[in-house]
Amino acid sequence: MKKQLIAALVLLAPLCISPVQADQKSNGPVAQAPGTVTFYVTRHGKTMFNTAHRMQGWSDTPLTAAGVEVASQLGKGLKDVPFTAVYSSDSGRARETAKLVLAAAGQSNPIIEESSLRETCFGSFEGTLESVTWEPVAKKLGFKDFESMGKGLGKSEITLDQMMDTLASTDPSGQTETAAQVRTRMQNELRTIAGKVSAAGGGNVLVVSHGMAILTMLKGWAPDDQLREPLKNASVTKITYQNGKFTVGQVGDMSYVEKGKQ
Repeated sequence: MKKQLIAALVLLAPLCISPVQADQKSNGPVAQAPGTVTFYVTRHGKTMFNTAHRMQGWSDTPLTAAGVEVASQLGKGLKDVPFTAVYSSDSGRARETAKLVLAAAGQSNPIIEESSLRETCFGSFEGTLESVTWEPVAKKLGFKDFESMGKGLGKSEITLDQMMDTLASTDPSGQTETAAQVRTRMQNELRTIAGKVSAAGGGNVLVVSHGMAILTMLKGWAPDDQLREPLKNASVTKITYQNGKFTVGQVGDMSYVEKGKQ
């Protein structure tokens, strides 16, 4: 009788292990709670204006050969991440990046374009040299020049919000967006997407947007010391949405691109 009881317990043991415990034991992916949304927010590939160091907000230029390459590398690095939905700003450079990422990842999701995911509008400064545009801002904020202001941002002597708001105040057209305007539209859009995907059961979502807009959106969600460096083209910032709350992981992660290169 004792031997029969032991045999029965051995047979039943595997059935008593929960799915999450089994995943942990086999080093596989840990199961997420239903409705959890994981965002892979990426900056578009490098463009002509990026190469020429010109202001590029709502204006648009195509990806360079390097921009196409890094977007494809990102896609290869994300091939093991199945996307439930794909969103992009309605700028051509973001749309093109999204297409390249999906093609390299072997996925064919429809790309949903949203104007709310655009880069900061730079008004009358669109297309001008970055150094020339930011020079008056640097001096107004007490820095010697544009380069010094950049170093000040990295050393926590100034915030991105201050830079953006000062630039907006110097635009004679009044069209340059403030940090609050950009943050509001970006965060609201992510909340809208999160709500839709979560209600449908959750999943992974690719979002292709722009450097300054992404960093501005993260203010208040991530520690300020994570928002000091400009985002590289095709970098990934992972954000998890669960029970109405956003949790930011690594900001500006280039490991997916590096993985795609191999």
